[in-house]
Amino acid sequence: MQVDGKHYRTIWVHPEDDSVIQIIDQRHLPHQFVIEDLTSVTGVALAIRDMHVRGAGLIGATAGYGMYLAALHDASDNNLKKASRELTQTRPTAVNLSWAVDRQLKAIAQADSTVDRIQVARQTAEDIANEDVDYCRSIGEYGLELIRKLAKEKGSGPLHILTHCNAGWLAFVDHGSATAPMYAAHDAGIDIHVWVDETRPRNQGARLTAWELGQHGVAHTVIPDNTGGHLMQHGLVDLVLTGTDRTTSSGDVVNKIGTYLKALAARDNDIPFYVALPSSTFDWKIKDALAEVPIEQRGADEVAMIQGLNEGQLKKVLITPPDSPLANYAFDVTPANLVTGLITERGICAANRESIGRLFPEYVINH
Repeated sequence: MQVDGKHYRTIWVHPEDDSVIQIIDQRHLPHQFVIEDLTSVTGVALAIRDMHVRGAGLIGATAGYGMYLAALHDASDNNLKKASRELTQTRPTAVNLSWAVDRQLKAIAQADSTVDRIQVARQTAEDIANEDVDYCRSIGEYGLELIRKLAKEKGSGPLHILTHCNAGWLAFVDHGSATAPMYAAHDAGIDIHVWVDETRPRNQGARLTAWELGQHGVAHTVIPDNTGGHLMQHGLVDLVLTGTDRTTSSGDVVNKIGTYLKALAARDNDIPFYVALPSSTFDWKIKDALAEVPIEQRGADEVAMIQGLNEGQLKKVLITPPDSPLANYAFDVTPANLVTGLITERGICAANRESIGRLFPEYVINH
């Protein structure tokens, strides 16, 4: 991803101090570009919980680096288990988090000495981040062919894509999941336009996706969350493309609250609804998302307050009556029957166990 012409990942080891992990603090975007230093597990946990970083792939990569910092400070089994608990309790819905922590624990357990444990933890964290980049790049390539096909079928005018929340570069280490095909299509010269849901209550679409697309030069328009159905009814959406924080082996999709409503509107208007994800976002153990996936409930202040730029300063203002009760469900479930297809690093498949199993037999068969 380019930021003012310079390439960045969302997370990296400080080039001059390998005890420091650096991240882009997304709370300040799009108005301020802030790089934050993380030096402890507690700092990493706070960054995940309070959404300095967010998004499926990036949460996993950050947890991987968090376990590296834990080993760097104390590579004993007791400390690593303590660190794993601290990290996995931060965001219960995103499966990449526990996946990355478990991967680190298994890898570190194979090393004997403290030095070896630290080296293994560092390498595993780097592997998780690099794989995330490679997988998202492949998602972009497969998604490009889908967009190319739909654009050819449309014939003239831009292909209008609607997306929800931020499943972009900022939600992963680079490229993104839902945005990777958009960037690839734009770079291939295909005429696309992206409708960007603002995505209340944290406005990840208006703040982050719009900023990303603008940095890459992709044509886009920010819309209120409730506008999508209207656009679909009037033939102004050709494809809905979102990400996911957890997808079951049977194809149920758990994503940012409001995704389900977009899927319903897409089905009613015969518009394809695709979900992009790397294999690390599959939960191979769960089959029924509605019954089995914990839905995170976040603080009421996210609903009551809104942040923006005022006279050069970031400020929060209250938008609700101070005594009104508030609810903040962070995710919802889109059942597999509403999903046209899943775009993964191995190709595109239908949202059912049989089709997913053909792409990932080593996971589906074992569960």
